[in-house]
Amino acid sequence: MKNSKFHNNVGADSKSAFNKKSDKKQVKRALKGYDNFDFIHSKDGRVIRLLAEYLYPKQVLDKNNIKKGIIFFGSARVKPDDKNGENSNYFNDAKKLARLLTEWSNTIPKEKRFHIVTGGGPGIMEAANQGSHAAGGKSVGLNISLPFEQMPNQFISEELNFEFHYFFMRKFWFVYLANAMVVFPGGFGTLDELMEILTLRQTRKVTKPLPILLYGENYWKKLLNFDYLIEMEMIHKEDVNLFSYANTPEQAFEKLKTELTRIHKL
Repeated sequence: MKNSKFHNNVGADSKSAFNKKSDKKQVKRALKGYDNFDFIHSKDGRVIRLLAEYLYPKQVLDKNNIKKGIIFFGSARVKPDDKNGENSNYFNDAKKLARLLTEWSNTIPKEKRFHIVTGGGPGIMEAANQGSHAAGGKSVGLNISLPFEQMPNQFISEELNFEFHYFFMRKFWFVYLANAMVVFPGGFGTLDELMEILTLRQTRKVTKPLPILLYGENYWKKLLNFDYLIEMEMIHKEDVNLFSYANTPEQAFEKLKTELTRIHKL
């Protein structure tokens, strides 16, 4: 009887404990760190955002076999019907040059082809993407979120339309993809991009052969007095050999075609 009573008590205690457990509120699973929006967008999540702006473009570019680029820099503000006739010429010239380069690139082996790469916005960027599109080529747009002027243009290849938050990650991809650069007239942003690449070349942080064309010699010589920098011993006279000038789409095309053919043994 004692044993029976003991077993009955144990059973009652177990049942009571089970009921207490089942009365507890079910706890929801916490979000994984990489699914937690608030964390990813916090100060502590910045390094993950930086990695994403490196790894995501790399994945997409590799998937689309985009390895060699011809970079177009220039103002977002010029238009094909600009009241300043010279500005409208820059737009149309950028479009024609990008078309000529794409048509030529389409004739060389696929693994050696060059793709037009721009900042993805309006103005010179749109002109270059449009020229490539007209020639049946894929082109890249490395866009960036800004409060004005920087909506992606319609001529970027859909799968190669990127949006960046960090300027320096966007600049990294410009330099990484660059096999040549054409710098059309522009403002602060264009000057920033030009001076950064010239600094990287001057300091040999970028050692690969990289033809750099300043398009519109009159504009650039009015804006930047390189001779004065040499005179004041701020740069060496050899530093101006890091770039050359071009004034027409045909002239720019021949220079780039000649240099790229030589460098890449096409």
